[in-house]
Amino acid sequence: MSGRSAHRPDSADFSQEMESGQLSRVEALACLDCEHACHVMLYCDTKAQLFGRIPIRHIILMQMRFDGLLGFPGGFVNPLTETLEEGLSRELLEELGVALPISIEEHVASCHAPSSSPSSAPLITHFYGKKMEEEQIKELETAAVSTAIDHGQEVLGMVRVPVYSMKGGGGFPSFLSHSFIGRARSQLVDSLLHFNLITPDQLQEALTHSMKIHTHSSKDLQAALTLTEKKGKC
Repeated sequence: MSGRSAHRPDSADFSQEMESGQLSRVEALACLDCEHACHVMLYCDTKAQLFGRIPIRHIILMQMRFDGLLGFPGGFVNPLTETLEEGLSRELLEELGVALPISIEEHVASCHAPSSSPSSAPLITHFYGKKMEEEQIKELETAAVSTAIDHGQEVLGMVRVPVYSMKGGGGFPSFLSHSFIGRARSQLVDSLLHFNLITPDQLQEALTHSMKIHTHSSKDLQAALTLTEKKGKC
């Protein structure tokens, strides 16, 4: 990647962009010595009901990664040899078993991502949202298990996001309390609002319940750790 620094934005401007995070697709592509990663939220509407009484409303696909974190399908791309959309489609073929076409119109946002280490190149993440038909989503889920080369390795399985909420914080609040990779949680939240899949009030209520669930889970983990320490001293 050396030899591309001449195309990097001014350091002061770059620092300001890093703080705000958000930048346009054109501005993102101007940073040629940055690493680029593309991910997509695949979703559809559905009339299905959980237990025959709770409207599911939307099917949204995420995946359990090899590191135990939740994320969206996608990965690293090289804008010097492929467009962002071509690179994302290539990644989808590996992870879902289908090379879904992705268009520029489906681009939602580009953001600076925190560097994994001081020596690593700046990372820019590009996020897309693609609405599909319910039958297409089901076919993708089948392909992800049967034909995707990354299944069982980089991708441990596709999961649906339960956008509905249940008594006691079940459903979406519980899902939000899990561990996500990088910006995946905020990408999910922002996209739900962007595509009008949930109201701001519903989202705020779900996040409030999620924080309570997270606190309870932390206490459970601490109790398990204490028990393990006691057994280790026996």
